[in-house]
Amino acid sequence: MSIWKRVSSIMKANKQEPEAKPTNPLEDSLVGDIVTVDLEEYVVSGKLTYFDRGFAPHRFAYYLQNGKHISCLVVEKGRSYECFICEFIEGSLDDPNDVPSSLDLGRDFTYELEHNRSDTVRSDGNTDFRSNDDVLFWRYFGRDDQYFFLQWQDGKYVAMEGSRTPAGQVKFMKGTQR
Repeated sequence: MSIWKRVSSIMKANKQEPEAKPTNPLEDSLVGDIVTVDLEEYVVSGKLTYFDRGFAPHRFAYYLQNGKHISCLVVEKGRSYECFICEFIEGSLDDPNDVPSSLDLGRDFTYELEHNRSDTVRSDGNTDFRSNDDVLFWRYFGRDDQYFFLQWQDGKYVAMEGSRTPAGQVKFMKGTQR
């Protein structure tokens, strides 16, 4: 072996490998991962990633399956993470222009519009929306930390009602198929 080969092999051995990018399970979890929310375990059956074109994602919706029951975990990214565990609600509206600023669902309970926006969504797994298309999104708040989310894409509405849960109570475990 020549001296140059020895020197190059020593240089290669001393070369530091790049550090692995730190992952954030609230953003990086995939279909097939296990999620524990409020001491109940779910399998991620679908994931929606909301973003403005050219910018980093700011909202994630995980479709969580426990047996035949499907719930949704909405994670909104801001200065800190806001997490909402939601149940799907059946209903319909004809036109996204008819969405009210105040929702009365009966039961002497009213939700008030907090904000709405249009986002692009990326879809993985079993979800209600097409990938790489625009979605209109409305977020309502009510008393006792109750929230209502309404989404629309090409004539299809998805409504969810749920409550805020601390991000520290949401635990993700990687699925075995990676």
